Parts: sequence; structure tokens; C-alpha cells
Amino acid sequence: MSNCAWRKDSPGGFAVRRTLRPVAGHLPRRRFGQNFLADRSVIGKIVAAIDPRAGDRLIEIGPGQGALTQALLERIPHLHAVEIDRDLAGGLLAHFTPEQLSLHVGDALAFDFAALGEDLRLVGNLPYNISSPLLFHLTDHIDRIRDCHFMLQLEVVERMAAAAGNKTYGRLSVMLQYWYRIERLFRVAPGSFRPAPKVESAVVRMTPRRPLPVIAHDYGVFTRVVAAAFSHRRKTLRNALRDLVPERAYQAAGVDPALRPETLGVAEFVRLADAIAVC
Repeated sequence: MSNCAWRKDSPGGFAVRRTLRPVAGHLPRRRFGQNFLADRSVIGKIVAAIDPRAGDRLIEIGPGQGALTQALLERIPHLHAVEIDRDLAGGLLAHFTPEQLSLHVGDALAFDFAALGEDLRLVGNLPYNISSPLLFHLTDHIDRIRDCHFMLQLEVVERMAAAAGNKTYGRLSVMLQYWYRIERLFRVAPGSFRPAPKVESAVVRMTPRRPLPVIAHDYGVFTRVVAAAFSHRRKTLRNALRDLVPERAYQAAGVDPALRPETLGVAEFVRLADAIAVC
């Protein structure tokens, strides 16, 4: 794939194109979950889904060798990026000007996204080995986020978007659907990456719910109930939550304790968690 970046030539636009090459001799690092997107058509579809506009505050997580970065910068004049690999960070800084790219070298799991302002648009080909912890970390900054467009393992996207009653519905589904509307956009084959992963991928759009359709009175209790329920998903709610939910709470919440966890929607889990406080 031929990668190019634009150098800002004047305040009015981008006039000079120069070649962006992968970091010489860089071997993808397993500990960072590096699989670099290298398919022009897939990159084009991602950019079209994001539909970036001048003035958007875009943050790319894990820009890697800059293929998506370059495509985004052909649509907007500037973006932020968070990259943990210092070798790749050096390559990015060598090929994009400070006017184009504000690069933050560090771990996205510890990064304070709120420090970048409000109305954030997050994008990226996320490392699959940290995808779930990172998605949960981002909920800490939900009030600053406009939307997210991420490449993830297909199995993870299916779990995120699953409806109650689906065999892939679980803790990840409930906790993310509490905060976001989740849309699976399209699948991506392993051959679109270098090196090719052993799994299929998918692009997902996550849009914060505003206002939240249901609000847990005690979010900590809600998270504990959901986690405990799905740690024993083959058991009934009564058995899975025996040490956490008193029997009278089920009646107060209007939830049948003989049901299994995967049959409850987000609102029902919230009602059950709220009922604990009054029982």
C-alpha cells in the first residue's frame, strides 16, 4: 500500500504530498496487539463512516504506521493520536507536521481523554488484547464523547451489540448498552491487515445515549449485580446472585428470579440493582 501525508503549505489548505513509509525494520509487537490495517478500500469505508468535518476534535487510538491517520488528514487539517509504541511514534512525528498531528505517546488505558476537551470523536484500530478494558475506561469520559468508530475483533462487536436473549449477550453488552447506542457497521477480513490476524474483525459505531433512558441510582451496585450475574450465566438469577440480591428485591423490581441472566435487558438489571437499596 502506498501511504502519503499532506504537508500544510499555507493557511488555506494542503498542497504538498510526500511519501509516508512504514518504520524501517519494525516488527509488529505481540504485546501491543499490532496488526496494521493495509487495505485501501477498508480505510476508505471507515473514513466514510466517520465522515470527519473541519472543526471536529478527532482522537485516533493506536495510529500505528499511519494509514488511517493519513486518510483522515486528507479530510481534516488536524487530529490527536495516542500511541504506546515509541518507535512508531517516531515514524509518525517524522512524517506529519505538528500542525497536522498532536501525538500523545503513552498507554491509552491510562490516558486522560477529558484533557483534550469536549465533543470528542474517537477512532482507531484497537489492539484486540486490551479492547474490553479500553472500552470500559472510555466510559469514564462519556460526557466528553460525541461518538466512537472502532475496529475490533468481530466476536467482541457481536457481544457489544447483542440483544437480551442472544447467546452472545453478556456483561459487555449490558455495561456498554447502558451508555451507548451500538451499531455494527461492516466486517473486515483478516487479509486486510499486515500481519493478518487469525480472526475476523468488524467496525462498530458507538454513540453516547443522551439522555440516558435509565439511570442506576447506585452505579457501583449496578456493575456488581451485572458482573455477578454473568459470572454464573448458566444459573438462575436467584442462584447466581444469592449473596448479593435479597429475595424480596426481585418482587420490588418486577423480575422473576427463576430467569437466567441473559434474558434481562439493561432496564431490568437497573431495576434489580435499585431494588437492593430499598430492601
